[in-house]
Amino acid sequence: MDQLNVKEQQEFQKIVEQKQMKDFMSLYSNLVSRCFEDCVNDFTSANLSTKETSCIAKCSEKFLKHSERVGQRFQEQNAMLMQNLQK
Repeated sequence: MDQLNVKEQQEFQKIVEQKQMKDFMSLYSNLVSRCFEDCVNDFTSANLSTKETSCIAKCSEKFLKHSERVGQRFQEQNAMLMQNLQK
């Protein structure tokens, strides 16, 4: 990163931010799709039932915790890789 000039660093930062937004939107889309498919099955009412609401809350919490854990493991693996490369 130090080898890039200011303009290149800004362009690189913009690309990283776009990638992060794309990843976030993909995560959100997967969360909505997965929890909807697993939890919503009564289409006779415009409102969610108590059971569906509870299921969605549990599903989304579990999904987000899983995603957070995967991200942490990825960071740990990346840090170990960087340490090994510096040796």
